[in-house]
Amino acid sequence: MSNMQLIKAIVAQYLVLLVPFTAAAIAQIIKISIKQKGRQMKIRDFFVFTYAGMPSGHSALMISMTTIVGLTQGFSSPFFAVSFVAAIVIINDALRLRSYLGQHGEVLNVLVKDLKDDDVLDKRYPHLLEKIGHTKKEVLAGCALGISVSLVAYLLFY
Repeated sequence: MSNMQLIKAIVAQYLVLLVPFTAAAIAQIIKISIKQKGRQMKIRDFFVFTYAGMPSGHSALMISMTTIVGLTQGFSSPFFAVSFVAAIVIINDALRLRSYLGQHGEVLNVLVKDLKDDDVLDKRYPHLLEKIGHTKKEVLAGCALGISVSLVAYLLFY
């Protein structure tokens, strides 16, 4: 068995684990590249976890996992069913719940600012994130990326 065949066999064995993290990493790289557009990028920019933005890393991760499980285990398998349900819950979280958290962060930031003006606060309160949820376009882009990465990996390694 040649080295290339050995690598292909090892990757195929762990495809269900490797592919979703690969899709999430690609989503993060794309997201950071879009956010850094027009600015010089540094190595540390790729290690910063970013919330929100195009494409959704959560969607890419979960849809990639669901797709690769369906392709390797069968779309009628219990593994596919579990991954599908988990994907729905996590994508719903990224789309709705985190948007609500962002709205709360925005309101709390305004309230803290108003209280600071009145000298009511004794200590400094952190500025809360206001954009931590995803739009439907960001989620759809993440889903498309997850499906694409899974299909390419399946065709190459399985």
